[in-house]
Amino acid sequence: MSLNSVVIVGAGQGGYQVAASLRQEGFTGQITLIGDEPGLPYQRPPLSKAYLLEKITVTNLRLRQENWYADQKVTLLHDSVTAIDRTNRRVTLASGQALAYDHLVLATGAHNRTLPVPGADLQGVIGIRTLADADALMPLVKQAKSAVVVGAGFIGLEFAAVAASLGLSVHVLELADRPMARAISQPMSQLFRDAHEGWGVKFDFHQGLTRIDGEGGQASAVITTDGRSLPADLVVYGIGVLPNVALAAEAGLDIENGIRVDANLLTADAAISAIGDVVAFPSVHAGGLVRLESVQNAVDQARNVAARLMGKPAPYAALPWFWSDQGDLKLQIVGLSTGHDQTVVLGDPAAKQLTVLCFKGETLLAIETCNKPADHMVARKILSRAPALTPAVAAAPGFDLKAWEAANR
Repeated sequence: MSLNSVVIVGAGQGGYQVAASLRQEGFTGQITLIGDEPGLPYQRPPLSKAYLLEKITVTNLRLRQENWYADQKVTLLHDSVTAIDRTNRRVTLASGQALAYDHLVLATGAHNRTLPVPGADLQGVIGIRTLADADALMPLVKQAKSAVVVGAGFIGLEFAAVAASLGLSVHVLELADRPMARAISQPMSQLFRDAHEGWGVKFDFHQGLTRIDGEGGQASAVITTDGRSLPADLVVYGIGVLPNVALAAEAGLDIENGIRVDANLLTADAAISAIGDVVAFPSVHAGGLVRLESVQNAVDQARNVAARLMGKPAPYAALPWFWSDQGDLKLQIVGLSTGHDQTVVLGDPAAKQLTVLCFKGETLLAIETCNKPADHMVARKILSRAPALTPAVAAAPGFDLKAWEAANR
């Protein structure tokens, strides 16, 4: 079947990138990009940092300005898809409109887990995921005196750093035993804990909350699982996300911690691809099915799908990398450290400059850096091919990551 029309569901980073890459690859057919948020597609990462601090405006957030969509003949619809008719290759929109497609790309993303406690509906209780969330949070941060952050992941700690810099009393509750425990190694985690505590942030580990108390509909305190009351006129939570799979599930597509796709990012339906935070895909880096929440993954998967649709198929094998900006700390991660059993630490935590190599046995899985961008770029080169670096070599006195990479290309 010839490819004349592509419909993309989800106008986040991945959805936008499919449209942009199709045009870059020479596709001349119809592209329809459907997003359920108002305004133009935008970047999410700055929402919890630079945007909240008003260092950038909504114009800076936009992936492209309005004229780009007209120039590239990309139809941007502010609507939501309610059903997929796979037999007739059509999607139905909430507005009642039906659109035919030759190929459908699902880039439906994920949504925040909500706080499952009494009081979660009070004013001043909010998660950060969308531009609307950040816009709602901005005036609250200016008015608040005490903030409780639920979850010491990337989003929670990015907000904690912002709140502390604005003079709020900040208390972080985390069920794990250290910050970002699911994402980074213990040595790197310790550096971030020390830095946050230096900024005045208080941590409670192995701790959750049982309810949020309020006065006049406004949050005033949280009750911890061990019964303490912490003052909080602002409660910001970041306790993970859930992939938006309902549309795909109702269409009969395979769901397994996300929309399941093959190595080419195709669903069981040859006319439907899926990308980004919503997708569980076979990863050569994880050694099995994985779902990743990162801008890099969404963008690289979008490019992969666009190339395949234009006759250049290739299994998706992009190297994963992630980042988080917290105060004066820039965390950058290459690879997937899940399952690592030893680390080699390079640098000086006291100077807030650190590189951590994560190994499983003799195999290098990931490299984490803080405020060492040159090491991060070298790490991407090392992990982009079969990693030959061993723990013994890395731990030897005088080891230099850049010199080793140059000698072992």
